Order: sequence, then C-alpha cells, then structure tokens
Amino acid sequence: QARLVESGGGLVQPGGSLRLSCEVSADMLRRYDMGWYRQAPGKAREMVASITTGGSTDYAESVKARFSISKDNVKNTVYLQMNSLKPEDTGVYYCKARRSIYNYWGQGTQVTVSS
Repeated sequence: QARLVESGGGLVQPGGSLRLSCEVSADMLRRYDMGWYRQAPGKAREMVASITTGGSTDYAESVKARFSISKDNVKNTVYLQMNSLKPEDTGVYYCKARRSIYNYWGQGTQVTVSS
C-alpha cells in the first residue's frame, strides 16, 4: 500500500517562506519520480515541481527561482522549499509519486498566503 504523508503547510504572510515535507517509503523514493502539485479553489490541479529518481528537477514557470524541490534518501522524504511566497501560491499542495502507469497521491496540505 503506497503511503505519502505531507506536512508543513500553514498560514504565511506574503514574502514569507514555508517548507513542505512528503514522507514515503525507501522503496518508493528509489523507484518513483516525485512531484509537488497544487490546487487553488475553483482551479485545476497543476504541477509545481518534480524530481526524478536520478535527481533531475523541473518547475512551473510561476515558481522558478522561488521554489526548490529536493529529496533526502536517509529520511525518505521529499521537500518543497517555498520562498518569496505570493497570495497566488495559496492552495492545497499534494505530493505525487509516479512510475510508468502508476500514480499515487498524498492527502494534501493547505498553504495560505495572506496578510
């Protein structure tokens, strides 16, 4: 049973920072490409950042230079460091694991950027 557990969301002022965590199994981190997605109210879910098993990363244009995805193979955790947050970054952030036709999602963590 795939299990992805996100944490680290919350309320932050514009310009602030948050770090999201996604804890997975060691096997999943070794075999699956990982990503962070977000969904704002009334909008479709969108990819924010991804990292392959080999460590290659990709980012949505809207977050480049502000967000950074990384993984810790000892802690079996994928991180999303979010800096210079804007109100439009508000949404539920989901961790995703993908390998071939298999996709697994976490339960999501709420991020609210507001003054």
